[in-house]
Amino acid sequence: MTSIGYEGYDIGGFVEGVKIAGIDLVADVRLTPLSRKQGFSKRGLGDALGEVGVRYEHLRPLGNAKENRPLFAGSDLEVGRERYRASLRTPEARAALKQLTFWRQDHHVALLCFERDEERCHRSVVLEELA
Repeated sequence: MTSIGYEGYDIGGFVEGVKIAGIDLVADVRLTPLSRKQGFSKRGLGDALGEVGVRYEHLRPLGNAKENRPLFAGSDLEVGRERYRASLRTPEARAALKQLTFWRQDHHVALLCFERDEERCHRSVVLEELA
């Protein structure tokens, strides 16, 4: 399993990169799958990926709460990571993590969010939980 942020990409370049990397399932871990960047909202992204044979799934229970996001960008990264880790204890988040574990048995899965730097994104915590 890998992770990818779409920061700095246009939709065409992003989809091409996903395909070249051999990813066949993109698991969107944004709380709300909307974007100001054209093509990166749930429907547009799912359609663009589908055109090249890549499955798109949104896992809302793995989203990072809006109030916790600034901690990942600032000097309180570890506080943000701990708060996010605590949010993964809900039954819904546990079920989503289990679903990822199931998918990765048969797919090359990439976790998706906006941030380019995985370490500054909650995707890194999801990967730690799955390790």
